[in-house]
Amino acid sequence: MIQEVVIRDLEGLLPLLTEQEYRPDLKRNRSTYLYRGMPNSDYRMVTSLSRCCKHLQASLEPAILSSFAKYAVREDPTVTHSVWNRMITGQHNGLPTRLLDWTHSSMVALHFATTEENLAEMDAHDCLVWRIDMQELIDHLPEKYRRAVEREQTTLFSVEMLQGITDSLAQYDRDMDGKAMVVIEPPSTSNRIVTQYSFFSIIPMGMDNIEKFLDETTEHTVKYILDRQLRWRVRDMLDQLNMSERLIYPGLDGLSKWIARHYYVK
Repeated sequence: MIQEVVIRDLEGLLPLLTEQEYRPDLKRNRSTYLYRGMPNSDYRMVTSLSRCCKHLQASLEPAILSSFAKYAVREDPTVTHSVWNRMITGQHNGLPTRLLDWTHSSMVALHFATTEENLAEMDAHDCLVWRIDMQELIDHLPEKYRRAVEREQTTLFSVEMLQGITDSLAQYDRDMDGKAMVVIEPPSTSNRIVTQYSFFSIIPMGMDNIEKFLDETTEHTVKYILDRQLRWRVRDMLDQLNMSERLIYPGLDGLSKWIARHYYVK
């Protein structure tokens, strides 16, 4: 079941920013949560591949990934290593894929939730942050996937772990059967992956409604809705904490985005 929490003041942000369970075995606080920020609370959880190719996504996906590998190999030779490498590299460079972006940092998620292409829209609608539990998703995986995670004593997959099970999207879709999905941690091949604390969920073709899946199969999923009247206040707070485009997008493009927003006249 999806729990919905509306945040109307800064105090309401505290649970979102401090969700770490105490681990007696480690004597440390650790979190199995991932977050996804979205600038409009009306937006649905949909992959870029689905938005781009709609009902033809299953048939067009192989051609998209093949073309990307063919032309991108000069810039990044790792795209030839596996279908998962092609997807991850493509996703971070604007390619339509079946991946959904997540972050282990609630502050990074808040950055994406409180950032608009058109800053005049900041007061026009609420934004949101999704929270999912990696361990909860693992519990729904087929046995051979769960065994791989247990062997590595982790709560997520690496490219190498997943490739050891399958490098076939068709096999992955058959294994998941629309009832589960893998969360993968990408290799640190770009500065953006590092600074955004990036993770991806690999959405199987049989999962037509991601939010319905989360609502029916999970207990720890939360939809944090940030009231529109609080957005600029949170945005300014994040900037002072150095959580801005300047950090999220290392390079001159991120610097330029940050400066443009810093000098925006309301």
